[in-house]
Amino acid sequence: MIRSLYTAVSGLITQEAKQDIITSNLANANTTGYKSENLAVKKFEDVLLSNYDKKVLNKNQKNTLGTISLGSKIDETLSYFTQGTLVDTNSATDFGLYGRGFFTVQGQNGSTYYTRDGGFHVDLQGYLTSKDGYRVLGIGANGQQQPIYVGDGKLSVDKSGNIAINGNNTYKFAISDFENYDSLKKVGDNLYSGQNATLSQNFMVNQNSLEASNVNTVSEMVNMMTTMRQFETNQKMVQMIDESLGKAVNEVGVVR
Repeated sequence: MIRSLYTAVSGLITQEAKQDIITSNLANANTTGYKSENLAVKKFEDVLLSNYDKKVLNKNQKNTLGTISLGSKIDETLSYFTQGTLVDTNSATDFGLYGRGFFTVQGQNGSTYYTRDGGFHVDLQGYLTSKDGYRVLGIGANGQQQPIYVGDGKLSVDKSGNIAINGNNTYKFAISDFENYDSLKKVGDNLYSGQNATLSQNFMVNQNSLEASNVNTVSEMVNMMTTMRQFETNQKMVQMIDESLGKAVNEVGVVR
């Protein structure tokens, strides 16, 4: 009976974590370039149950009864990198990315991060930066990645990511791609960190637009209700087991 209590509680913990993921998805339904998440769950290793029969030729004979599950546990959090809808903004510093890859930005500490949020602006120093002040990287004339300097010039970008300032081709967006997106880690501010990035060859950049979140709010609401029902079921199981344990302790074997 104690084992069944642990099984029910593990279900409570798992459903609570799943509800946190769904809440985060719903909260970011309007966040530019946000990619929805889901919780991968797996079960604990099954336990083998057996007993001994002492009546067989005065020897203990082991009888296998079968296996029992000890409940579920959290495996990992998965992100779905499906394409979001491109929405027109009529802003020359907004860029919607279609296809594989991420915009490459540089933090103030020199670290490199990746994002699908192309809502950029030009800072006071004349560099193209993200909403949080990270400088956007491009491929310069020397073939090296470097911050994109716009100054007070007019910015225009074609579908291939080539950047022209005042009509002169100066940079190309450094669109980074990864062989396995599961290796990417969210670091906050709609940014990812990753290793072994390569330049993407399968993308298009749409100026004057942004990529919307790929969260399906209807599906997330359905998942929320399903998760709440499963949580309530596990909660009732815990209450039932607790009542049974109470009776076993306080009533069974009592001499009246």
